[in-house]
Amino acid sequence: MSTLSIILQTSAEAAAQWAKMGAAFGAGIAVIGAALGIGRIGSSALESIARQPEAANDIRSSMILTAAFVEGVAFFAIVVCLLVLFV
Repeated sequence: MSTLSIILQTSAEAAAQWAKMGAAFGAGIAVIGAALGIGRIGSSALESIARQPEAANDIRSSMILTAAFVEGVAFFAIVVCLLVLFV
């Protein structure tokens, strides 16, 4: 076995390990970003409802819709990270 083939095999194994670590890091960032986004949405919605109680239903429905979009983006990011991890 030549030296070049040994080096290439070792670097391929190391690249697979780095890909798994990168996928875990990406999933963590996606979850943290979604948590911060939903927290900001909730606090802003509660502040808006406190200022204008008569618009509570409109604000609440907008809050739920926006939180669903943020959660959907985080879900897709986690799916992509899992695809990198297992494929």
